Amino acid sequence: MSAEARMREQLMVALEPIRLDVINDSEKHAGHRSSPGSGESHFTVVVVSAMFSGKSRVERHRLVNEALAGELSRGLHALAIRAYAPGEPVR
Repeated sequence: MSAEARMREQLMVALEPIRLDVINDSEKHAGHRSSPGSGESHFTVVVVSAMFSGKSRVERHRLVNEALAGELSRGLHALAIRAYAPGEPVR
């Protein structure tokens, strides 16, 4: 199973999102000195979940990081998080 598929599954289970985009940005970083060259090292996630209602940006990021702890320990190099509650404008 790909890192993208694992991340999608872990976030679906943990956060029950109404919107989830998992975007593999790795090709944008190919050849960079710190890039592992795996093709699955840099991701952006856009998550809209009721679990984020009333939570600060830091608390939302912590929830995402907790859900993806396994991927982070496997060597995920970079993760950009855009986390929103329902009704908030997604940027």
